[in-house]
Amino acid sequence: MQSLTNSRIETEYRARTTGSAKLYAEACEAIPAGLTHDSRTLLPYPIYAARAAGPLKWDVDGNEYVDYFGGHGALLLGHAHPAVVDAVQQQVTQGTHWGSSHETEVRWAQLVQRLIPSAERVRFTASGTEASHLALRLARAFTGKSKVVRFVGHFHGWHDQVTAGSMSHFDGSVPAGIPAALVEQTILLPADNIAAATQVLRTRDDIAAVILEASGASWGMVPLPDGFLAGLRAATGERGVVLILDEVITGFRWSRGGAQARFGLIPDLCVLAKIVAGGLPGGAVCGRADIMDQLDPAAAKAAGREKIGHQGTFNANPLCAAAAVATLSIVEREEVCARAEATAEDIRSGMRRILSEEDVPWGIYGDASAFLIFQNPKGLDIDPQTFDPLRHGFKELKAVRDANLSHRLRIAMLANGVDIMGAPGGLVSAVHGPDEVGRTLDAFRTSVRWMKAEGDIAA
Repeated sequence: MQSLTNSRIETEYRARTTGSAKLYAEACEAIPAGLTHDSRTLLPYPIYAARAAGPLKWDVDGNEYVDYFGGHGALLLGHAHPAVVDAVQQQVTQGTHWGSSHETEVRWAQLVQRLIPSAERVRFTASGTEASHLALRLARAFTGKSKVVRFVGHFHGWHDQVTAGSMSHFDGSVPAGIPAALVEQTILLPADNIAAATQVLRTRDDIAAVILEASGASWGMVPLPDGFLAGLRAATGERGVVLILDEVITGFRWSRGGAQARFGLIPDLCVLAKIVAGGLPGGAVCGRADIMDQLDPAAAKAAGREKIGHQGTFNANPLCAAAAVATLSIVEREEVCARAEATAEDIRSGMRRILSEEDVPWGIYGDASAFLIFQNPKGLDIDPQTFDPLRHGFKELKAVRDANLSHRLRIAMLANGVDIMGAPGGLVSAVHGPDEVGRTLDAFRTSVRWMKAEGDIAA
């Protein structure tokens, strides 16, 4: 493998992105690592966006990209959808923060109730991290128990209760800055053995909740085995353990009712963000009325419970609520999830064909409107046409991911006009179409050929 500083790939990337390089140098003087989100890490430096529309975005150097970041998955309708833009523009002239209840938050909550099967009650937060934090507090208060079952590699935000074992410390050890006593409240399990998870639930009486990504770890990078969700639903129900389904990515994307509607499974609580706020900041917890009503002082008192406090300066902010109502109204009445999924399947099948034709032993997979690229860092014997991620498991799919290999594919794709996420992979919007698919596949073929020529891919 060539060094990142001595290759055609980097030369092409740097030649196109001098403005981004300059901004990154300035950012490093003011912002730690020059980044405001770990997932925007890219070597030698990230692109700096200037504008976006539909499935496309442009950087400060004027380069156009087919975009599969999609606002980290928040933009099912693509960038600057006219209905969303109109709603936000109308709202901003009326005020961005009233510090009061307002009609749009009611309409927003009603939309969530109609779309998400488990949503008997809805409470808004400012992010997905805040939503998972609140869901865990509600579950512990409701059950009177403290332990939480989580699964290796599943991401639920960055707060202290869910950090260990999500993106690092997969052995359950203690990350810097987090009290060991808090990490001890987590029972960290592999997500490939329903019998083991069921056994833990049946033999312990201190478990408040089980929380997991509905897609499997990292929006499906490590898919769940068949029957895993159903088995957890049965086991938690038997033991009175609160099942929390993290639908930050899958909500309104796996179907208009999320993964729970797609798979026919009703959790006790559900964590939402991204699409739920229409591309603006926002999250939500929804679920069973008896659990959610711990936030209601009258209902909590009637049930003999202590009210759970929950504040938040930007909860149901009217600007975010306007974008949310505009977005979810379209999700409710149009087949946007199906359109995005069909396009994603065209991308997945096209990439498989290219890998076979170029004799590259990588795997392409993904559910709904996601596509993921397994770069096979160990050089396993893989046929792209028959690759099955379930045969490989967490250690091969996520734990040993080669970050440098991912960076090289990403900057090669950027040099060819396509921006993919760091998995590597991407999330497809309802406005990506045949032209974007063709451009994406052309970029992928060229990038693979460049990487082969530079020794990144075994011949």
